[in-house]
Amino acid sequence: MKLGALKKVDLRKIWYHEAHDFTKWLAKEENISKLTEELDIDIENIIPEASSGRYNVDILANEVHTGKKVIIENQLEVTDHKHLGQILTYASGHDASIIIWLVKDYREEHKQSIDWFNVNMAEAISFFLVKIELWQIGSSEVAPRFNIIAQPNDWTKAVKASNSDATFSKLKLQQQDFWNQFKEYANVNNTKLNLGRKSRPQHWYNISYGTSKAHLSITFNSRNNYIGCEVYITNDYLLYEKYKKNKEVIEESLGYSLDWQDLPDSNAFRIQKTFPCKPLDTSKWNEYYEWINTTAEAFDKIFRKYT
Repeated sequence: MKLGALKKVDLRKIWYHEAHDFTKWLAKEENISKLTEELDIDIENIIPEASSGRYNVDILANEVHTGKKVIIENQLEVTDHKHLGQILTYASGHDASIIIWLVKDYREEHKQSIDWFNVNMAEAISFFLVKIELWQIGSSEVAPRFNIIAQPNDWTKAVKASNSDATFSKLKLQQQDFWNQFKEYANVNNTKLNLGRKSRPQHWYNISYGTSKAHLSITFNSRNNYIGCEVYITNDYLLYEKYKKNKEVIEESLGYSLDWQDLPDSNAFRIQKTFPCKPLDTSKWNEYYEWINTTAEAFDKIFRKYT
């Protein structure tokens, strides 16, 4: 068997400009999920170039399970003191608990600084130093690789402990099983959806549809007896208004009306379709999966046109 040889690719050949090219690429859910899966965290509400005083942090987000603020500072060069100072400024400005410094390469003194922060700062604050590389085999597509250089002590152990079955209720575990089986169903049926996100023990599952400004969210509501599919928009009134301006043609294309919700308390917007049912009835799950896949694919196709 003839084997190919791995070839390292210069980051600047793919992302010439850090903010205009790399940050925009990373902010897409299908890309940032590759990083967060490596770190074993799950984030949402991704905002690129979020204001932080006179400066902008590359990416601001929330950790899904706790709501804690996450910041990501990108540096497609070797680490330097300037960027080290910036991540501390951004962290304090946004009261962030998870700070990720994503770099081309690092100096040992900066790794030591991140290690020192993780040892001496409050346990609620976590620093990561991550090196990004690009690799290619022959003329294949270029693939990113994220290497964790520094992270909090016992981070892996803490994540495993927080995700252990003992910490979750029976309902939460059933929800996780629902998502796992949905992903299997969708893959067998050649879904067009981007299902790269890990299944979690929670009542929702998020799906990227080509924008960092919003995402599709599938919901499992056993209290009110329905499953749902929605477009969830965070901090982007203009995008919501753009969709709403095309409300008639969107609903005509889908073949049904939608529930358009302004959520002022959370500075977000929801456009939702629900299916009355009993989500806990496992004998009906395949029927529910068919509805979810069909509805989400239609949302993906239609809303993408107006994004």
